[in-house]
Amino acid sequence: MTSSEMWTRATADRYDTEEKEMSSAAVLGPALDFLAGDGRALEFAIGTGRVGVPLRERGVPVAGIELSEHMAAVLRRKVDEDTLPVVIGDMATTTVPGEFALVYLVYNTITNLLTQDEQVECFRNAARHLAPGGRFVIELGVPPLRFLPPGQVAVPFDVSDDHLGFDTFDLVEQVLLSHHLTRDGDDGRYRRDVSRHRYAWPAELDLMARLAGLEPERRVADWDGTPFTQDSPKHVSVWRKPV
Repeated sequence: MTSSEMWTRATADRYDTEEKEMSSAAVLGPALDFLAGDGRALEFAIGTGRVGVPLRERGVPVAGIELSEHMAAVLRRKVDEDTLPVVIGDMATTTVPGEFALVYLVYNTITNLLTQDEQVECFRNAARHLAPGGRFVIELGVPPLRFLPPGQVAVPFDVSDDHLGFDTFDLVEQVLLSHHLTRDGDDGRYRRDVSRHRYAWPAELDLMARLAGLEPERRVADWDGTPFTQDSPKHVSVWRKPV
């Protein structure tokens, strides 16, 4: 077991509804275009199958690793085990039989591992599953510390009628708390959720990849391939296992 916080049944049951925009064609289409290719794919922290299920529908053989049995149960309502096998376990140490052309980890999920050691082991686990020439892909936000002037403790990332989201930071431990106030139903009440994450810089991830024997291949700002710059709020990075 890693330090990742476990997703509950209640969270899993409402996940697809609350992340409906992330499953739209405009958001998901470019990600699927980027990930689709020849050979087997393994998704770390596959969750409810937001990416894995439609990638499988494109003809890519997909397997997954998922820590939360509740999230995996939601995925199982969409597709059976023979079509998309999922192993319950953590993404830092759990293994799946066989080799893969692609291992991928999307939507900031590597930050669920709350220590640097566990994030390093996640890279090693990816390398362990990759065939020579295979690729490890991560989608991750750039820590928004430039928005933290002296005296400010929080950075908002969403302010809308139904949701307020902001992050607070422990700059010493490199941990952020993601706070969500979500309108729950029609009575005007808000539900509060807080999750912990260990943020990491792109250069730190490159070193983790190097420790795992992977080589940097590409870094872009989004799934559409926009060039990555110092102002990019996130990145999609690719590392390759040498042949």
